[in-house]
Amino acid sequence: TTPKRRYRSGGSPYIIFDQDRCRHEIARMIIMHDYPLHMVEHPGFVAFVQNLQPQFNMVTFNTVQGDCVATFLSEKQNLQKYFEGLPGRFCLTLDMWTSSQSVGYVFITGHFVDSDWKLQKRILNVVMEPYPDSDSAINHAVSACLSDWSLDGRLFSITCNHALSEVALGNLRSLLSAKNPLILNGQLLVGSCIARTLSSVANDLLRSIQDVVKKIRDSVKYVKTSDMHEEKFVDLKQQLQVPSERSLFIDDQTQWNTTYQMLVAASELKEVFSCLDTSDPDYKGAPSMQDWKLVETLCTYLKPLYDAANILTTATHPTAITFFHEVWKLQLDLARAVANEEDPFISKLIKPMQEKIDKYWRECCLVLAIAVVMDPRFKMKLVEFSFTKVYGDDSHEYVKIVDDGVHELFNEYVALPLPLTPAYAEEGNVKTEGSPGGTLLSDNGLTDFDAYIMETSSQQTKSELDQYLEESLLPRVPDFDVLSWWKLNKLKYPTLSKMARDILSVPVSSVPADSIFDDKSKEMDQYRSSLRPEVVEALVCAKDWMHYGAAEASNALVKIEF
Repeated sequence: TTPKRRYRSGGSPYIIFDQDRCRHEIARMIIMHDYPLHMVEHPGFVAFVQNLQPQFNMVTFNTVQGDCVATFLSEKQNLQKYFEGLPGRFCLTLDMWTSSQSVGYVFITGHFVDSDWKLQKRILNVVMEPYPDSDSAINHAVSACLSDWSLDGRLFSITCNHALSEVALGNLRSLLSAKNPLILNGQLLVGSCIARTLSSVANDLLRSIQDVVKKIRDSVKYVKTSDMHEEKFVDLKQQLQVPSERSLFIDDQTQWNTTYQMLVAASELKEVFSCLDTSDPDYKGAPSMQDWKLVETLCTYLKPLYDAANILTTATHPTAITFFHEVWKLQLDLARAVANEEDPFISKLIKPMQEKIDKYWRECCLVLAIAVVMDPRFKMKLVEFSFTKVYGDDSHEYVKIVDDGVHELFNEYVALPLPLTPAYAEEGNVKTEGSPGGTLLSDNGLTDFDAYIMETSSQQTKSELDQYLEESLLPRVPDFDVLSWWKLNKLKYPTLSKMARDILSVPVSSVPADSIFDDKSKEMDQYRSSLRPEVVEALVCAKDWMHYGAAEASNALVKIEF
């Protein structure tokens, strides 16, 4: 090892130089900021470091790669210990990234409620899949994750970011059922990510009148790409006294929300564009009044999609409870629109949209509904109300499915409680100091009495679930924290609160907030694709864990051969 030397710098106290510590900090810097591993061999960086600290022996690409993986392994060890002490189950989201080599990378994120009843998430794995389109790819990735983190028996739900084939969906449902057979036989599988569903529907709508959208875009470009044109446009707007406060902007065609906002802004200024058409001979291809009418109709149907997707960008953890209301309203509005639309063109436009939302509703309705039942402001009442609107006279059948599902899930928690982790031991067991073993007041002395109580009381007493459902609804106050309410009521509902903890952590979106409106899946860049799969996983996961402050990395570097 390099001997530690003391040096003086600018009047500061003596600082001990530590080669290993510096190596460790370079690894953390590369992980935190996505710097390329090769930067340690870039002449400019090498010169900078040598001038900053001549004693530092600059590391090579292979060395810093090993240091990054060592940092990852150290963080992972701490995270595994943290997970062992968690009281609840884990929900997984799967986000499939593509690459230019047609190899897929499955980003697997674990969502859970911590011991303080706060929602948390961590990226657990990045699994390379050579054949991402195969029906077994997702299953393989999930199995690898469960094995890696010892989560067999603790898996609660799975949410995917893209539509799976029926075979792949069946495989995943079988895996979920096999790994956790007591949680509704694998029914808590959110087959589609809500963000991807909304984006798919929105892009279908935009493509259906893409010629008109292009006309609007070209008109906006004409105004925005020339200062002279823009000045003329603003003058016309003032002369016409158009009240719109919106500003024109050119959309990013990979983000459908920007196209929607561009269309809304342009639509509010259509009179100005019409006037520009007559006063500016250079302005060609102005949209007709029929075009503007079509765009306004399109925006009417895009708005609820935009509003729903926008919630995903503001919610730190978009969960099932957040989205029950959004989805049933969307499903109902579209069904009514299809039934009542007299214009055959518009009807044809929105029919596929309604079918996609309806498919999502059918797949995810049970998960969304059970989650909302766990909200003391709604319970079964919102399910009954919304199902009456959606299903009409048949609503009682669908309400019964949810009611049966909630009771079945609760009975499974009663029959097989979670393993007694330290966190549960703290919550569930109140110990009395100094109670001698075997006396009347100790557990050992009253075992038979407990059995007697169970036998004589089980028929007469209501279950925690039925008691909870029969109690009055809480007022719908803004910023109500459902998890905090369950934390306060966990002693009143010891079993039901464990079920609520798990169901309230089910996520509906598997993509990060900055990708909610993306037109397509994320693609792994060429640099990362060139790295070994285990190095990609180390860089991605360790960065995520540092962001959440999962664990302080150990100063000791694990020696790894590359």
